[in-house]
Amino acid sequence: MAALELTDVRKVYGTGDNETVALDHADLTVGDTEIVTLLGPSGSGKTTLLSIAGGLLSPTSGSVRVGGEYIAGYSKRRLTAFRREQVGFVFQQVNLVPFLTARENLLIVAELAHDTKEATAHADRLIEELGLAHRRNALPGTMSGGERQRVAVGRALMNSPKLVLVDEPTSALDSTLGAQVMELIVSEVRGRGTAAVIVTHDRRITSYADRTVEITDGRLAADAVTA
Repeated sequence: MAALELTDVRKVYGTGDNETVALDHADLTVGDTEIVTLLGPSGSGKTTLLSIAGGLLSPTSGSVRVGGEYIAGYSKRRLTAFRREQVGFVFQQVNLVPFLTARENLLIVAELAHDTKEATAHADRLIEELGLAHRRNALPGTMSGGERQRVAVGRALMNSPKLVLVDEPTSALDSTLGAQVMELIVSEVRGRGTAAVIVTHDRRITSYADRTVEITDGRLAADAVTA
C-alpha cells in the first residue's frame, strides 16, 4: 500500500480573471517506506502540495489518499484526528511552542493525558535518539537552530506516523548543520520504516532521497531517480 497517492489534484484560488492555479493536475505516488524530495523554486506549488497531502488544505478537485484513506472529503474533525494519528509535520519555521520545554513540545502532540508515564517515556526515548537528552528541559529560545530542528523532527515522529512531511528543513541552517539535520531526518524515517516527502529548493538535498520530483508553476515533472 502506498503511503501517499495524489491523483489529478488541482488547487485553485479565486475565480475568473482573478484565478490562480497553485497546483495543476498533480499525480504523485509515494511508497510506504520511500523518501521523496519535491524540488522547486519559491512559488512553484510545492508547499501547497505538502499541505494538501497532510490535510491542512483541501484540493479544489482530485483525489488524495494517505495510507489507503481517501481524505479529501473528510470533515474538519476527522481531518484533525487523521493528522494527529497518521501524519508528522516538520514545518519550515519549526513552530515550537516557545514557553514549553523540548520534552513538553513532544508531549503536546501525543495527547496521552490518560497515560502520562508512557507518553513521557516515549518522548524521552526520542529526545535521547536525537542527541538532546541534556536539553530535554530547555526552552526553544535557549536552543540553537539545529537543536530546534531536532526537536521538530522528534515532534513529527511522536505518534509513529505513516507519512512524514518536511517543509524546507535546511532553509535557516548553514551547510554543515543542514547536512546534519538531513542525515537525522533520513536516519529516523528509515529506522521506523516510514515514508517521507521533503520539500526543498536546494538540489543538494535531493541526494538524501530515493527519488526526486520537480515542480514548476504547479505542475509536476517526470520522476527522476537520485544518486
